[in-house]
Formats: sequence, C-alpha cells, structure tokens
Amino acid sequence: MKSTRFFIFLYILALSLGDSLHSLGQVAPEDIQFVRKGVRRFIFDENQQILLASLRPEAIIGMPAMHPVHHYRAVRADVAVRNQQLTVQSEAETITSIWYGGFNPFATYSIDLVSCAGSGEIGYLFADSDKSTQFLITVSYRDGALLDVYQKITAEGIVVYSQSIAIRQETVSRVEGKLILQMLGSGLTLYAKQEGLPVPIAQSDFSQYLDLRKKEYIHSFQSSLYLKIKSGQAVVAQAESALSSGIGLADIRAITYEDGSPLLEQGRLWYTMSIRGRALPHHVQGVFSMNPTVFDIRMEGIIAFDRDDGLLRNEIASHIFYDRQEQLWRGITTGFSAFADPSEEKQLLAVESKHDPRFGFSVMRATPFGVVGDIEDPHILFDSDADKWRMLTCENRDGYKAILLESKYWNRGYERIAGPVAHNATGTSIQKIGDTRFCFSGSQERQIFIYSYPDLEEVGTLQMDLPPWDDASGTRVWPNVVQLPPDSPYAYVALMMDRYKYPGLEGPHWTYGALYLYHGYSR
Repeated sequence: MKSTRFFIFLYILALSLGDSLHSLGQVAPEDIQFVRKGVRRFIFDENQQILLASLRPEAIIGMPAMHPVHHYRAVRADVAVRNQQLTVQSEAETITSIWYGGFNPFATYSIDLVSCAGSGEIGYLFADSDKSTQFLITVSYRDGALLDVYQKITAEGIVVYSQSIAIRQETVSRVEGKLILQMLGSGLTLYAKQEGLPVPIAQSDFSQYLDLRKKEYIHSFQSSLYLKIKSGQAVVAQAESALSSGIGLADIRAITYEDGSPLLEQGRLWYTMSIRGRALPHHVQGVFSMNPTVFDIRMEGIIAFDRDDGLLRNEIASHIFYDRQEQLWRGITTGFSAFADPSEEKQLLAVESKHDPRFGFSVMRATPFGVVGDIEDPHILFDSDADKWRMLTCENRDGYKAILLESKYWNRGYERIAGPVAHNATGTSIQKIGDTRFCFSGSQERQIFIYSYPDLEEVGTLQMDLPPWDDASGTRVWPNVVQLPPDSPYAYVALMMDRYKYPGLEGPHWTYGALYLYHGYSR
C-alpha cells in the first residue's frame, strides 16, 4: 500500500514538474524578434501568371482552324502571318475579329502591339457565338498616336452603352507596346506598358449594363482580338489571356487545417491573398504558395464564389481551411462583391468545396450565415478544448475593432464572447506560439498588436526591424505570423504587405501592395 502511494506521489510530481518546465519553455510572442529578409511587388508578373489562352503567330499552322477570322464588312482586311507576326492591313475601312480563347471575367488580357500605321482601333472583343451580346474595349490611334479608349456594350443586339472610358494621362502618347486589360468582374482597368511601369489609360464600372459575373457569360463568351482599320496596317506580336498577379497583393492569410495549424504541404505554406484591381469590389481572391525558408512566392490559382444566384463573385479576405474530419475544404470570406450592387449588404459568407480550390480557376459554394454589416478579415478554427468553433474578425465600431465569436457550428449561430479591443484592428489572425494561442492584429497606430486568446486582453506588440511602412504610408497591414516546425532553420515566419497605392488611377482605389518576408527568432 505504501509503495502504491509512493508511486502515485511520484506520478503527480512528474506531472507538476512537466507543467512547470513547459511553462518555462513557453515563448512570449512580444519577445520574438522579426527580421526582414526580402521585399517584392508583383505587377502583372509574367513569371506568376497562369496562362488561359494565347495567339502566338510564330506557332500558327492552319490559321482558319486555330484562330478563325470574322469579317464584319463587305471589304475584308488582309490577315496574314509575316515574319512571325500577325499583320492586319487594309486601304478601306474594315472591321475584323480574330478568335484566340475563352472568357473569364477575372482574367487579364494583353496585346503586344508592334506597330500601327494609318488610323483605326485595336482592342478586345468578348462575345457569344452569334455576336448578339458583345463587350468591346478599343484603343483608337492615328499613326501610332493614342487618341482615345472606348467601351461599347451590346445586349441581345441593342447597344446599351457606348462612350469613352479614357482617364487623363499625359505620360502615354503612343499605342505601340503592350496593352493590358485587367478584368475585375464588375469593372476593368486598361494599362499601356512601354518602358517602366504599366500606366493606366482607362477604367470603367459596367455591371449595371452587363454583369459579366453571370455564369452564362463565362460559359458562352469567347475572346477575340478586334481591329477596326480605316486605312493602314497593324502588326501584333501576340495576344493572350491569363490569371494574373495584378498590380499588388494584400490581405495575406495562411491556409490552415480546421484546428488553425498551418497547412504545410510539399515543403510549402499556402496562402490566400487578394489580387488588387482598383477599388471595391474589384479585387480577386488569389492563392499562392511559398517555401517558408526562402522568398519564392508562386501563384497557384484564383477562387470565385457561387451563392447559387447565377453570379460568380470575387470575394476576398478569405480564410480557407481543410477540415480533416469531414474531408472538405471550408472557410469564411468577406462579401465585398456587394459593392457592385447597391441593393446588397456586405456580410461574411461560409464557403465550402469538395475539390481542392488551391489550383487553377476554382469555384467554392458560398452561403450567408447571419453575420451582416461592416465586418471583415475573419479567421476561424475549431477549439477542441472548448468544443466550439471560434472566429476572430474585425467589426466597424467607430473604426475596425477585433472581436471573437463562438459557435457550436462552423457555419452558423455565432455569438460574441470577447472584444471589441481598444485599438484599431485589421488582418486579425489566431496562431500558436509554443502551445499557446495568441491573437494578432494590424492597426492604424503603427503597431502590430498581440492579444490573449480567447479573452482578447492586450499582451504587447510585435517586434520587428524595418516594418512594412514608413512615416508617410498606411500601417493597417496583416501580421500573418506562422510558427514553423521544430526542424525548420527559422522558428517563425511572417509575410506582410504594405499599403502603397498604384499611381495614375482616378477616384478612390485600394491598389496596394508589395510583399515583405520576415523570419523570427526568440530573443
């Protein structure tokens, strides 16, 4: 009996010592020093794009089959491949379209224009097979000089919109070079690239005339190179469409498992990032990967969201996780696409997919679940200790403030259990440091705040050299701190963005930013 009690005593003592040693080994997140390792801004980066379709004259054999030509006038232009370039010429007025691919309302379309002598228009035609519904963007020119940019929309044979969409831009006077059309679901921006950065020359919001997010258009529309030649010749090196990195990346969130642990697969972390277009609702949910020990960001795909209302929506600021219990891809996204329709309300949406949405062009089913209002940046996980789903998010209460919600179910019934915090909050996330969860938040106060989980008591601020801002730039960044496995050469990684807007656009726009890589170590 005495020996039994002695062994019980030793067992309890061992547990106590283990807890004490564990607590001694727990790292305080405010004591981690993050050191910047790299920075880069992706601007229509050709190494990142995912090709959808292309017209490459040097590889055309059998043009009538590969790239059918459609003539709209009795007089036809001469269309030929010469010197591995596509040449379209005519001495009388002609209108010609040359097919080169399908249609995606969130893709980027480009034309590499070598030269354009005489006068005319060149651009992009998106239309159904009988051309009764058309979406046309053209650049008019005279002897290579840029004159104007037009948008013409035809719905079932009736022209519903036709006018200039050019923005005042004194730095671009020539057409030759690359014309880059960034389609943004309910809007677009057209850029001209010659030397240096692409320069915006036109922008438009058009969903009230023709909503290209409708699934019927992604199924039936096709893309063509369009040329209206009054007299002269246009020479094109190539045309293509691709899923693109856009003009900036933001809203960086690590993809996780259902318990919040990071998805580290093939030696890579997986991220959602918003591919920046212009304003809201013009961004696109991108998926990227990175080996966390180096700075090798790789674009993997984009995700659109289907609310079963006939539209594919470009929601962003998503947290996607793989639910190992149900073997489903799930998550929460922010319904920024509501800004395209004045009758809709911004809200959080529960999203789900049986297939892996990380690659290529994916669509996830999206469902409202009652969290309506000016709420964004959700991060969700299942807390097995509490046996509850918990969601950290930001709600606009005289400025965005972090709150913690809780529910028995991942996709409904949430109630607030903590917050709002005192400080402005953005890019809220939950991450383990050691074996303890903490909440992280950017802010407008030039600090990244750390809070306890789940009660959101202020713990401290993140320590880092060379933060992703300066005295003049915005500081509401996403911390995106991730703890790496014990055998990694770095204990922690953080991938953040800055808030420098892209130059030259008109009106309100959120067109940041560059990506900043940090590695952290315990001081």
